[in-house]
Amino acid sequence: MNLYFCGLIGSGKTTIGKRIAELFSLPFYDIDQEIDRRAGCSFHTLVQEQGWVPYREIEYSICKDLARLSRSSSAIVSMAGGTVRYEWNRDILAGTGPVILLEASIPELARRVEKANRPRVNPSAKSQEEDLRLLWENHGHKYLSAADLRYQTEGKQIQQIVEEISQLVLKDPLFEEFRRGL
Repeated sequence: MNLYFCGLIGSGKTTIGKRIAELFSLPFYDIDQEIDRRAGCSFHTLVQEQGWVPYREIEYSICKDLARLSRSSSAIVSMAGGTVRYEWNRDILAGTGPVILLEASIPELARRVEKANRPRVNPSAKSQEEDLRLLWENHGHKYLSAADLRYQTEGKQIQQIVEEISQLVLKDPLFEEFRRGL
């Protein structure tokens, strides 16, 4: 079984996922980084030059590989910001491990990514914050339905988050099947 982290951009998926993987001595996969590797360029460049469709095609291929991987070993996976918005990704990953939704307020997420120059999903949005707000208004229900557990990151230091999540993984019945793979 894998352990997945999902959430909007800026929620901490990569930072927290890496630390949890180190703590449990498991491999770590970041879907955005894997897209960069497979595309041969940054996903920012891929989206800018070719649009979101090639990005989503590579993302789906990665999800299929991660689902296969979960049958033979365990890993920690940081999903891309929009992975769970697409039914085909949710379907292929269903049953391959618990999903933790990392949450923070829209203004906090926008603040965290303000210097990252991330490609916007809603090009008409006047700001990163407006883009994130539109994403949550239109797709928040998909994140919530994909999540086995919701975790609030706002106002917490990374070390506190890692400690709290690791304790949940070690003790909560939700993670029992995942623990068997450790």
